[in-house]
Amino acid sequence: MNESPFNTQFLSSSDKQLLDAYSITVSGVVKNAYHAVVHVKVIKSVTDPRTKQNSDQPGSGSGFVISSDGFIITNHHVIDNSVKIRAAFSDGSEMDAELIGTDPSTDIAVLKVYDGELKPLLFANSDQLEPGQIAIAIGNPMGLQHTVTAGVVSATGRSLRASNGRMIDDIIQTDAALNPGNSGGPLVNSEGKVIGVNTAVIAAAQGLCFAVSSNLAAYIAGQLILHGKVKRAQIGVAAQSVTLTQRMISANQLKRNMGVYVFEILKSAGIRNEQLNIGDIIVEFDGQAVSSIDNLHKYLKEDTIGKSIEIGILRNGRRQAVSVVPGELK
Repeated sequence: MNESPFNTQFLSSSDKQLLDAYSITVSGVVKNAYHAVVHVKVIKSVTDPRTKQNSDQPGSGSGFVISSDGFIITNHHVIDNSVKIRAAFSDGSEMDAELIGTDPSTDIAVLKVYDGELKPLLFANSDQLEPGQIAIAIGNPMGLQHTVTAGVVSATGRSLRASNGRMIDDIIQTDAALNPGNSGGPLVNSEGKVIGVNTAVIAAAQGLCFAVSSNLAAYIAGQLILHGKVKRAQIGVAAQSVTLTQRMISANQLKRNMGVYVFEILKSAGIRNEQLNIGDIIVEFDGQAVSSIDNLHKYLKEDTIGKSIEIGILRNGRRQAVSVVPGELK
């Protein structure tokens, strides 16, 4: 006879109550949230690297409804290169989904369906998350619809590299098990509110799973719905992170030991960067220290487009200030 993984005969009454409360919480959350979770089915155009011929291949992932009029969040990598997208719901209904916008830099995409009575999930404030809180993942791993796993928030404030090379900040780490197909599904708290969008796992490890925080996902989704894309700035340089010498740091009273070395200057409409020279090392952007390419990307937000920004640079080993006007990243 198989034994239960939890031998309850040795538990105190209070421990049994805690286990019961945990089970009731998880099942209650799932009951209220599963109707908003979507099985995203796609047909992707894939190029064979040997023959260079295109072929259509099926794929799938997860998503969830964020508005009663049919907007759905999923991951960029779920729908990337797709030629057809379908959304399947827990009641057995399935319908075509339109791609509203996608953002490779945060791995977030927004779809829309135009039929059905949809009940959306609400977003929680991910800034208030603390390690140890309950985290429940709902999705379609390996095509198994509406699979539930539960764990805790392992850590907040992690970073993850996106497929286009940019760093995604504000990542939640969880030990709630995720597998291929969970991508784009919701990570919810004990109130059934979304705390993150499940996006990645480390295949060689156990219990290392990651989700884009709800605050970042909600912002990106809003931008995609309004504009079809996320507006970001650029200053028209090709650059790389470099380590500064101790002499540079001391002589210029710098707070960081890294900077961004400019090795190419690009001319583009809307960008004014003529005060920058090849060989400059950027160490400050609008009063904020710059220590890496990822750091600089973080400062190049929509509100800096068309605005004159003071940049601190090292030129010939000496610190000075120049002005640039960022343009929109296309």
